[in-house]
Amino acid sequence: MSPMNTLSLRRSQWTAVVLLMLMGIINYFDRSTVAIANHLLSRDLALSATQMGWIFSAFSWAYAFAQLPTGALVDRKGARLVLGWALAAWSVAQAVCGLTTSMLQLLAARVCLGIGESPQYTGGVKVISDWFRVSERGLPTGVFLASTTIGSMIAPPLLTSLMVTFGWRGMFVIMGVVGGLLAVVWLVVYRDRNEVRLAPEDQAYFQDDTEVAAPKASFADWKGLFLHRTTWGIALGFVGVMYMVLLTLAWLPGYLAGERQLSVEGTGWVLTIPYLFATLGMFSSGWVADRLIAAGIRPIASRKLPLIAGLLGGALFSVPSVFVDSIVACIAYLSVAMFFVNLAG
Repeated sequence: MSPMNTLSLRRSQWTAVVLLMLMGIINYFDRSTVAIANHLLSRDLALSATQMGWIFSAFSWAYAFAQLPTGALVDRKGARLVLGWALAAWSVAQAVCGLTTSMLQLLAARVCLGIGESPQYTGGVKVISDWFRVSERGLPTGVFLASTTIGSMIAPPLLTSLMVTFGWRGMFVIMGVVGGLLAVVWLVVYRDRNEVRLAPEDQAYFQDDTEVAAPKASFADWKGLFLHRTTWGIALGFVGVMYMVLLTLAWLPGYLAGERQLSVEGTGWVLTIPYLFATLGMFSSGWVADRLIAAGIRPIASRKLPLIAGLLGGALFSVPSVFVDSIVACIAYLSVAMFFVNLAG
């Protein structure tokens, strides 16, 4: 394999970020489908509100418990193979959701979807840490993580259109096919950094980095992480972020349609507003982190400060959104809250 020059290094870096962003958008499209199809799906399969709650929870539980093993798998096998095959697997599960005829079948498909999607963001962090120096990771990380809000922003109107045109079953199958095609593109185009030879000037880019390469983690190393208060601080802080993100993803469409009396089509378009602000918050997070480092702030503090400000702002503006009578005020409060929550992302 011929060495890459400086231009191809930069191209490889940002090609990886763009592909990660597309995968993240598909990720959030796929986890949004049940929320969008909630009423029609529950009617056709005769599912109660409690049973739909189990359907929503099945994804989250599977996603959560698969995080550690799939994260370890990314370290051992590399992001290219794990993310590519994970995307292919969850796309199959997504298509199967559209073919189910009972709660148990749908529950099983959602569990598989959660497991398949679980390495997406740990793998994305691995890709960015491989291809970018510590001082330059804030912006690409922000761009990559903005896929969560971009996907959530454009999913409601597009998925609603697919559902109106092809039915909820067709919507699931179409999204499965789209994800499968992207998995092929990822496996063909992306390469882990250890799979390529770099020109001397490109190697110097990484050698100048201040980060010390760590050996592969053993099971004892993983277990030892839970003895550190930093691990619990990261986990609990991110619980706050993901609680808000997933709550709005699953709850907001039904809330606007049921409590605020918006139509299905109207809900799809109104949802783009708070997610637009969420996207701005996510982009701002990476930019702010890099600017804080440039100003001499330690890397750990450059991440903690936006996280703390984001969680406080998200809480402050979320509470009044459910007490105002005006739909305009409700969306305004939610939009500002989601900006801050994703600033913490």
